[in-house]
Amino acid sequence: MNHRLAKTVFNLWPPFWGAGIKVARIAPDWKQVEVRLRLGLTNRNYVGVHFGGSLYAMTDPFFMLMTLKNLGNDYIVWDKAGRVDYVKPGKGVVSARFQLHDSWLDEVRHATASGDKYLPELEVDVIDSQGELVAKVHKTLYIRRKKNR
Repeated sequence: MNHRLAKTVFNLWPPFWGAGIKVARIAPDWKQVEVRLRLGLTNRNYVGVHFGGSLYAMTDPFFMLMTLKNLGNDYIVWDKAGRVDYVKPGKGVVSARFQLHDSWLDEVRHATASGDKYLPELEVDVIDSQGELVAKVHKTLYIRRKKNR
């Protein structure tokens, strides 16, 4: 799936659409993704700030998909674990910007060259419109080169 179609699919996907999550940009090479979440009735908690589940949901699939798209079909890539460190209440529009670097992709290829699994932890910041940190999301991926490749 190309990046333009993927952006459209994500923005129409019921879990994202219902929570108010919007994919603002997917780079053609899948090395950058930008996601936004506007505070609304469907994603606020009891005290009127962003629901923690929506903050996590806006970050959930992207590192896995970006890695898979960049490594290709010779690799198995799964989300293994995730956690969120909430720093301050999220109000208004919050955003997250994901980025993969070529040096990291080379590190993954090297670590999995013999068929071993690799469990890197990646982080993304969720920031508010003033650029202040709202949450830090940690994602652990399971990556392994497929056998007989």
